[in-house]
Amino acid sequence: MSNQAATGGENTRLIILISVVATIGGFLFGFDSGVINGTVDGLQQAFDSDSVGTGFNVASMLLGCAVGAFFAGWLADHYGRRNVLIVAAVFFLVSAWGSGIASGSLEFVLYRVLGGLAVGAASVMSPAYISEVSAAQYRGRLATVQQIAIIGGLFAAFLSNYLLARMAGGSVTPLWGGHEAWRWMFWVEMLPAGLFLLALLFIPESPRYLVARGRKAQATAVLQRLYGAAGGSRKQAEIDASLASDHHVPRLSDVVSRTTGRLRPIVWVGIGLATFQQLVGINVVFYYGAVLWQAVGFSESDALLINVISGALSIGACIVSMFLVDKVGRKPLLWTGSAGMAVTLGLVAVAFASGELDGAGTLQLSDGMGVLALVAANLYVVFFNMSWGPVMWIMLGEMFPNQIRGSGLAIAGLAQWSANFLVTWTFPMLLAGIGLAGAYGIYTVAAALSVVFVLRYVHETRGKELEEMEG
Repeated sequence: MSNQAATGGENTRLIILISVVATIGGFLFGFDSGVINGTVDGLQQAFDSDSVGTGFNVASMLLGCAVGAFFAGWLADHYGRRNVLIVAAVFFLVSAWGSGIASGSLEFVLYRVLGGLAVGAASVMSPAYISEVSAAQYRGRLATVQQIAIIGGLFAAFLSNYLLARMAGGSVTPLWGGHEAWRWMFWVEMLPAGLFLLALLFIPESPRYLVARGRKAQATAVLQRLYGAAGGSRKQAEIDASLASDHHVPRLSDVVSRTTGRLRPIVWVGIGLATFQQLVGINVVFYYGAVLWQAVGFSESDALLINVISGALSIGACIVSMFLVDKVGRKPLLWTGSAGMAVTLGLVAVAFASGELDGAGTLQLSDGMGVLALVAANLYVVFFNMSWGPVMWIMLGEMFPNQIRGSGLAIAGLAQWSANFLVTWTFPMLLAGIGLAGAYGIYTVAAALSVVFVLRYVHETRGKELEEMEG
């Protein structure tokens, strides 16, 4: 691949390099989300917590995610996309260290919330940053790399948790320095967090942010590095024309239509996309995967290994999505994924409904139903990561007009992480109350409803420049 593309003068290598750096934020998003998966037993033992307390310890990061996602959009409009990501990298470092040294639930929750602020910021800013430096013809593919990085982070966390627990003989067994393995599971995250912080110092600010802030000379320099002299000047004029007619700095109130006085329809669509991505229960698999498989009779070691397999399948599904998203479009992938998830979640619910509890309260499945649950659950993960996993973040990064991208992302990100918190926090209670079959039945209904939502309200964005997006 040449440094300057033959058409348009794009500096393809620089665009890819910037995108790769931004996706380290996605990797950390995934790692920080997945690392909790292998530490649940350690948290219960170390902090002597019940199912409600454990659910809150696990979900506490998500409170920070909701706040981080909301304020990241606003802060990015005022201080820049790159600067927000730099602060997020520092928070990742501090949270990873603090979560491992925590001696009580309150201390642990505070450090996890700090990490949540970082995850929330990275979740909305990394895809937005990639979208704002990429050309329309391959923007979807580059943004899909963000989801591959998220799944790569989850896979790395699952693999790290599995190896550390295996070396120690269990997640609650001391490993190095007399510290339990579950603490080392958090500390491993400091390595990619440090790399992210250093790499961010060497990439430019988003040119669309610079134009919106009136920093025209800096914007021109960045755009010409990305698209060549002629292409950069043309792109700057297009960006400038797409902003508010009075050229005011983007603000949160821009999401309200001046004509109707109500929230713009595009923002409601963003909220719907963000919420449905969580209501299908995907993060129950990510956060509670080990507990889920132990609940149907697998050992802790087997359950952690299943997580590793699920992570590998997820990466493969994301790679398939990367090759399809700019060819078949965003909308077909979304509704196809929704239909596939509804079917596979329903099969998982049927399998779990067939089981019986033994004297220890563990759900026992027949061999056939155990295989059905395992295969259907992994197919569900594949459907999600071929569709809603990457495509929801792609669309949130590109669907909003330039004037409201930061604010639209703030609101959609808040909705996404709030729904994530609700699903994650309630799962242990659903498990204890209506059982696995009941919980998965709820997620099945949500997946079926998401098909209707996509077909009725979501519009295709494939091949459109960001300056063509309408609210």
